Amino acid sequence: MSRVRRVLGLLAWIALAGPILAASPTPSTGPGGDPRSSGQGPGLVGDPVLALAGVLAIGVGALVLTLVYLRLTARRDS
Repeated sequence: MSRVRRVLGLLAWIALAGPILAASPTPSTGPGGDPRSSGQGPGLVGDPVLALAGVLAIGVGALVLTLVYLRLTARRDS
């Protein structure tokens, strides 16, 4: 009985879900032009070097924490 209720609940949830609308990816035509650049046309916004350094720092941090966790946990076969 519980499995039937779960399936019916899932089907009702899917049936009642409304459409999801997002903003258009095209540049705006409002006053001031495209807010994604400083007026010279499409290009990189922000600092890509800083973003790359952040991604690398997160990756190295995850690696270090994983190795520390593996070193500190006891083996199950001993």
